[in-house]
Amino acid sequence: MQHKIILVTGASSGFGKAISEQLVKEGHIVYGTSRKLVTFDNGCKMLQMDVTDRMSINNAILQIIEEQKQIDVVINNAGMGIGGSVELATKEEIALQMNTNFGGTVNVCSCVLPYMRRQRTGLIINTSSIGGVFGIPYQGFYSASKFAIEGYSEALSLETYQFGVRVVMVEPGDFSTGFTGNRKISVATQNDPDYQASFARVLKNIEHDETNGGKPEYLAKQIAKIVASKRPRLRYVITPNFTQKLSVLLSKIMCGRHFQAMLRKFYNV
Repeated sequence: MQHKIILVTGASSGFGKAISEQLVKEGHIVYGTSRKLVTFDNGCKMLQMDVTDRMSINNAILQIIEEQKQIDVVINNAGMGIGGSVELATKEEIALQMNTNFGGTVNVCSCVLPYMRRQRTGLIINTSSIGGVFGIPYQGFYSASKFAIEGYSEALSLETYQFGVRVVMVEPGDFSTGFTGNRKISVATQNDPDYQASFARVLKNIEHDETNGGKPEYLAKQIAKIVASKRPRLRYVITPNFTQKLSVLLSKIMCGRHFQAMLRKFYNV
């Protein structure tokens, strides 16, 4: 296997940490990033980087280029979630959600692509979600950020193919990570007499599925296979849960009205 120079954003915990550790085990040179500088004794070199700040991103990428002369793979994993009604979301909440998940992915891609175009080779893996395939109640702007990543990645894949750069989207299902505990909650939704009871039921179901979801190491191993693939696909649904895999398929083939009814029942909206 050819060992590669790999950048993983959001590598201080959860998916990013597991992905970095798996790739190091397979002999790759891995740089991880986090907003606050942390260090681990796992073979991954951590850099301080904020995906919403292009100067911060450029500095981190320049350090990698100076040390390694190239970047072969970028894994855009950094992200966050806000739970609440789409109606009651504040401008600040919307901006935070979209600027981190979608804007962060765009920023990193825009900063690394000049180097990949010059190399005439590269692999970009953007983290979407099954919530980027269909909208999830009370996770509306999280879903919107992932839908945006899907459309952006499709266009990016078409534009960069001519330069030897491949773009992949991974669509994880529910996994047990720190994402659940770090989710920001809309106070307005919690206090709204029309939404509060429904929100509490749905959030309880979502958190149950996440807490009892797959281990991040499962996803990390799938990512490693994509990195090693000579001809990666555009999309990968990644979950050990058969029901979630089936839900993605049904979202594509069912009548929209019937699929929405199924989701309302599943989430107990």
